[in-house]
Amino acid sequence: MFNLFLLCFAVPKISYLTIQLTAVRLKFLLFFTALTICFDSNCQTVRTPVSAIYPSLHTYSSQFRDAFSFRTNSAALAGVKQFSAGIYSERRFMLQELSSYSFAAALPTSSGNFGLRGDYFGGQLYNETTLGLGYGKKMGSKVDIGVQFHYFSMNAAGYGAASAITFDVGAVFHLTEAVQAGLHTYNPVGMKVGKTGEEKLPAIYAAGIGYDVSPQFFVGAEAQKTEDQPLTVNAGFHYAFADKLIARGGISSATSVYYLGFGVQLKSFRLDATSSFHPYLGVTPGLLLMYSPQK
Repeated sequence: MFNLFLLCFAVPKISYLTIQLTAVRLKFLLFFTALTICFDSNCQTVRTPVSAIYPSLHTYSSQFRDAFSFRTNSAALAGVKQFSAGIYSERRFMLQELSSYSFAAALPTSSGNFGLRGDYFGGQLYNETTLGLGYGKKMGSKVDIGVQFHYFSMNAAGYGAASAITFDVGAVFHLTEAVQAGLHTYNPVGMKVGKTGEEKLPAIYAAGIGYDVSPQFFVGAEAQKTEDQPLTVNAGFHYAFADKLIARGGISSATSVYYLGFGVQLKSFRLDATSSFHPYLGVTPGLLLMYSPQK
């Protein structure tokens, strides 16, 4: 985050960009001022998108899993029953500089299931890119395991780029036919970014549980602890209230963000419109497009 402050207040060398940079600085100044007032000591990384919650809500569901499920727990790949792929984008608090774009695909095979993901956050002055390759496999009828390897890169105009490679591991436990629980850890070895190692990717530990109440309704929750950050709980529901219509909603406790989305199934495609709301920082709109061949 320190790099972001440097980026906001660095003196521009090119006069043509002076006005544009001034506007960007003002936006970030207002944003971080509001962030400090609102969150005090209970803040999270600003770049954390709703996409970490909304598309991955059904990670611990046995009937609603798709390509985005393994983003929260790599072991969820083992439960994906057919090929699926999706893209998601959102504009955090309506700021172009805080836009994010995500892609995910899952491919079941006889040797286990494979997943591919990509994420982009930021704008021209500062951005981050993540690429991931995952693998999930069933270990009997009660346990699924998974692993995912990540390439992370960040770039700041005038300061260069830095990158790191890390991994995550996870497990999903089938407690009953309707109840699943899981454990997941990201970057447990504390990989550092760049050659100098001045910045380190945070370690993240999570535990989640889900309950398929009926063939149409699912509820789930996950407790997540990011290194040097307070514990956060993400909880939500998925409701298929018609053959081609769904609704999703939930809350992320650490940032007090509520989110809601509605989707429509059009043959092999599903389109969701999402929105989250923070009482001080405003609205974050998003769009999700999923593809899965019709059964």
